[in-house]
Amino acid sequence: MKFAIQINEGPYQHQASDSAYFFTKAALEKGHEVFRVFFYHDGVNNASRLTTPPQDDRNIVARWAELAEQHDLDMVVCVAAAQRRGMVDEGEMQRNGKDATNIHPRFRISGLGQLVEAAIQSDRLVVFGD
Repeated sequence: MKFAIQINEGPYQHQASDSAYFFTKAALEKGHEVFRVFFYHDGVNNASRLTTPPQDDRNIVARWAELAEQHDLDMVVCVAAAQRRGMVDEGEMQRNGKDATNIHPRFRISGLGQLVEAAIQSDRLVVFGD
């Protein structure tokens, strides 16, 4: 089965990101395909390369990045949600006159069309968080 995953909650305020990560990991281990992981609303905070949890806590951003690296996952951050929350990649930095970026390199910023395409191309769209 081919899945598209949507995450609407940030990494440390809600269980949604952990649940999405473990679902995605299990699906891949069982041989399913993940067409795209789309981070929306507060879920865009899962892509911050500046997240630095305590050493005894889980590093959700690193978990997603490692899973993406292992399985060549397309990890997309919604551009509108990212802009509202100060999440910036190289292109957005230049376009908006900012002086830094904070998106982890395994993620990319794009529009809602990527979510629509993922839903069309997949057998199931699984949404985590409100």
